Amino acid sequence: MTENLDLNTELVEAIPCELTVLYQDEHYVAIYKPAGLLVHRSWIAKEATQFALQILRDQLGHYVYPVHRLDRPTCGVLVMATSSEAAKKLAEQFASHRVYKEYLAVVRGYVEGEHQLDYPLKEKHDKMVDGRAQQDKPAQSAFTCYRGLAQVELPYPSGKFATSRYSLLSLKPRTGRKHQLRRHMHHLSHHIIGDTTYGDGRHNRLFKSLGHPGLWLISKQIGFVHPYSAKDILIESPLPERWIKLFQLMSWN
Repeated sequence: MTENLDLNTELVEAIPCELTVLYQDEHYVAIYKPAGLLVHRSWIAKEATQFALQILRDQLGHYVYPVHRLDRPTCGVLVMATSSEAAKKLAEQFASHRVYKEYLAVVRGYVEGEHQLDYPLKEKHDKMVDGRAQQDKPAQSAFTCYRGLAQVELPYPSGKFATSRYSLLSLKPRTGRKHQLRRHMHHLSHHIIGDTTYGDGRHNRLFKSLGHPGLWLISKQIGFVHPYSAKDILIESPLPERWIKLFQLMSWN
């Protein structure tokens, strides 16, 4: 499984010696992945020395297997399996879009109410990883539900205006295209703050100057039907300290 990488990721969270376990049974374990931590070793990011798979393997004392992808600068819930068979069973649910996923994101501009975006996306390839992949595939369906949770106007300029407006969004992707949420928000001109690939550099620089660098996107909840017990599983990530501090700046509860 190829991981989506952002080579210019800033280390905005300390990488702990042990990862926070959010859920665990004999088949699956879910952790909180800090922003900036790779899921597994990659020759693309040769400078990286710490990886979620390796840390969790040492922590648990046995191998673990990735089930889904989470971009390097994105934090939050990451699910792994204790066997290749268990990984395959749950990965099938991800591939067929039967897994519930909710993210929180801070974006530029005001967003209120609930909305749906059905906007197909062309498959994105990493030049060094996907050189042999078919380059002329038609756009694939991509569907995202999004809802405005809170808004704020900060007394700082980020362009031609004297103030800057931002929203906290709940994002629920129904499909799992590469960088889907970041590309969908770019399409809507509600760029996710801190996104150095699809975002708005003026707002990224403002947040960095205020002491809040990094990508403001967190995998908040993941839900699925357990492949072995058939029980409904819902795993939620706590808000890391840097998100709590940002909420204080925004006066969001």
